Amino acid sequence: MMVRRVIAGIDGSGPGLAAARWAAREARLRGSGLRLIHVWPPDPYAPPVLDRAVSELALRHPGLEVQGEQADGRAPDVLADAGRCADLLVLGSRGLGGFPGLLLGSVALETAHRSPCPVALVPEHRPGREGPPEIALGIDTRHPAGPAADYAFAAARRRETRLRAVHAWSLPAPYGSPWAPYAVTEEDRAAWEDQEVQLVHDALRGHRRAYPAVAVVADVRLLGPAKALVTASARAELLVVGRPGESLNGVPHAVAHHAHCPVVLVP
Repeated sequence: MMVRRVIAGIDGSGPGLAAARWAAREARLRGSGLRLIHVWPPDPYAPPVLDRAVSELALRHPGLEVQGEQADGRAPDVLADAGRCADLLVLGSRGLGGFPGLLLGSVALETAHRSPCPVALVPEHRPGREGPPEIALGIDTRHPAGPAADYAFAAARRRETRLRAVHAWSLPAPYGSPWAPYAVTEEDRAAWEDQEVQLVHDALRGHRRAYPAVAVVADVRLLGPAKALVTASARAELLVVGRPGESLNGVPHAVAHHAHCPVVLVP
């Protein structure tokens, strides 16, 4: 049987090292090994970057099996290929050569497009979190809860924390239009919101049965999907979002760029 691991790409940058440290904690939670991959053209300074990271993480986490691999080639090609034998691929949200205004670097962006396994994008710094720790899951009740929900519930169980299911909704026509002929009453809005909460519970019924120890908070927000998820990320330790198809666009793309916490994109 193939032994699957958490894999982290490192490049010697601060975000890359932050991602490797996060990956080590994740590997310990899973009881799996950690493999660090440093992709760089032949360079006399390349081995120390990898060796230092392996040594640091092995020292911080006694008992964790940490392996290092030096690889040549285009980083997105190497990392996406490594994702074929990984449970999780972890990357810094911006690496060497990144621009301060761009939260997601080009390597992370292309790798997240192509990886066959879930990809965690980890920021180097994040603002202080308010409230108890929790996992946030983006959910669209128009579609069945799929691999992203599987991942989020398993993550919440490993961390022994609650799960916040975030669902964006909009007022029904014609009330959602700026030219709506009638004002929305608080009673109507509350009734519609209750319906959306029930849709969230219905969508996750099977997962709640499978993970009875995970407390679920249905969080329905009268916002656009990307804004709802980015707002929820400010209080989460991890945000889990589905990545439909073979591309990263729309809501997942916006969330990956602007979230306040690590984001896991699940294909």
